[in-house]
Amino acid sequence: MKLFSKILSFLFHPMLMPTLGIFFILNSGNHHAFLPFEIKRLVYIIVFTSTCLLPVSLLPLFLQIKLIKSFEMETARERVYPALTSAAFFLLGYFLLTRLNVSVLIEAFLLSSLIAILISVAISFFWKISLHALAVGGVSGLLVALMFEYGIDLLPLFSVIVVISGLVAMARLYLNAHSPFQIYAGYFLGLIIIGSGIMLI
Repeated sequence: MKLFSKILSFLFHPMLMPTLGIFFILNSGNHHAFLPFEIKRLVYIIVFTSTCLLPVSLLPLFLQIKLIKSFEMETARERVYPALTSAAFFLLGYFLLTRLNVSVLIEAFLLSSLIAILISVAISFFWKISLHALAVGGVSGLLVALMFEYGIDLLPLFSVIVVISGLVAMARLYLNAHSPFQIYAGYFLGLIIIGSGIMLI
């Protein structure tokens, strides 16, 4: 069970969720599905690089200079600097996407993700909110917003994501990474920030 929990935590790591969100945007049956392959590839590269590759590349440095004690970042304060640098890279990705001028929806998704990260940084100064739950909650909020904004039937997919969210929550609880309230708070914060951020465009 411990191995399964670690695998789930890795597969649905917060840094991978923005790329998953972009995949859903580009393949959910709205007009983004008709974008040229070259444009889609460029969007994937920008989002994956700015939200995953660059933030992860700095973790060994943070470990070496003792800003974090381990890659798991078990305390709330350890997450502040990695989250702040992630926010900076998210901002870079958002700026590049605005220059690309492909989609207001994609820009809104990344901007609302940035806002969610900044709120989590503020919370992390005094409390350990679940970033895994925040991320899967954000994807859930994205799907809700897509259903309302575009009238697409994504209920089966949304149901799958809700089940996955529950499994991720169970995994984080099993690993003693969070309390139930930290997970609930993270999930609903992500759902509300991302969902409302997209529906306000």
